[in-house]
Amino acid sequence: MSASRQGRRGRRAPVPEFPIRIDRFSHEGRGIAQWGPRTLFVGGALPGELVQVKVLTKNAQVAEGIATDVFEASPERITPLCPHAGHCGGCALQHVGAEQQIAMKTEALHALMARHGVELTRVTQLPPILGPTLGYRRRARLGVRWVRAKGRVLVGFRERASNFIADVSDCPVLDARVGPHLQRLADVIANSSQVDQIPQVEVAAGDDTVAIVIRHLAPLTAADQQGFLELGQSTGWHVYTQAKGPESITRLWPSDGPTALTYRIGELGLEYRFEVTDFTQINAGINRAMILQALSLLQLTQEDHVLDLFSGLGNFTLAAATRAGSVTAVEVSPTMVSRCLQNAQHNGLTNVHASACDLTAPIADQDWARARYSVLIVDPPRSGAREVLEALPLNGVERLLYVSCNPATLGRDAAILATRGFRMTHLGMMDMFPQTAHVESMACFTRGSRG
Repeated sequence: MSASRQGRRGRRAPVPEFPIRIDRFSHEGRGIAQWGPRTLFVGGALPGELVQVKVLTKNAQVAEGIATDVFEASPERITPLCPHAGHCGGCALQHVGAEQQIAMKTEALHALMARHGVELTRVTQLPPILGPTLGYRRRARLGVRWVRAKGRVLVGFRERASNFIADVSDCPVLDARVGPHLQRLADVIANSSQVDQIPQVEVAAGDDTVAIVIRHLAPLTAADQQGFLELGQSTGWHVYTQAKGPESITRLWPSDGPTALTYRIGELGLEYRFEVTDFTQINAGINRAMILQALSLLQLTQEDHVLDLFSGLGNFTLAAATRAGSVTAVEVSPTMVSRCLQNAQHNGLTNVHASACDLTAPIADQDWARARYSVLIVDPPRSGAREVLEALPLNGVERLLYVSCNPATLGRDAAILATRGFRMTHLGMMDMFPQTAHVESMACFTRGSRG
């Protein structure tokens, strides 16, 4: 038998679409049904609904799919605010009302905490931190695709359960200075000589300025650059080009002036500066409320010495420094450590110290790890903070604030903290990503009995 025939015979035929009744919701915002011996997770489906399902992947125990049609709709289903919600994968929950989204995310957060032994009856539930459900997204990586058959360039997020770029002309979830103008951006790319060599555009927005980075795999001509320059002039966007790695990013327009973007926490008199490729929180309104809630919970005084882990450009560091005696920030990226110190200087804060360190590696030889602190702030990535929470001497730490983008690792780390003498006292959900199943949360711990 030839290799080609053997390969063809080895491929499994796709499962035909079929109807199924949805039983319940998953923590990730998908419908769940029992499909023979398999648990089937269905994107775009709600409990109680009868939907047509397209299976995407399956093994002996679990399958994943998407709802392609709804035969019997749940009373909770609403008409999406965005006309592209049916095929664009940028949002997963536009078919769910805002109140139901909050309830679902809060329930998922509580369930995961209970699974890890957190006694929720002993925890003060903070009101959800909410903001606008549209126009909130200040950072995005947009895919770009030249579709020769259509003679068009598509710019946007990927389709649901697909690597293709969704055919959209605007995005109501993106910052309003960008979202309505995706077609305009696509037209400029379509007119460039490298139309099939531009795979993505990154968007970063500050309070005053929007910046875009055009990633190109082949050199842009002078005419190409002029087209993007004129786009910047007409929209006010700062336009950058990127030929290779991050070090190749070059500002095209304007040609001079400050490159930093900014966001402010007016109540604290703080202005944060960041560059176009720096990580910042995606939702400015929620970020501001999050910082103010953190300070309210921690009740810092000049007697406090704060350690801020996974500190980034100083989002919590600077805020804590307006209240505490001193703040030590630790972040893996030397670039972000420098940015943190620059932001401290920009805001006249002389009580900030910062170090670069991989917080998933051993820390025993780090000077900052041997110092004594009264307050610990932890804002880790989705993988959580297990390694550093297990290794760090916590002698003297009285209060601990944990900001989480993954409730599963928050629950795991809460269990670690319980073994080290800390009890969760406050817990709340923050709707950083409306219209998605993403759950951000804030938990406060104090030293006490195992809880």
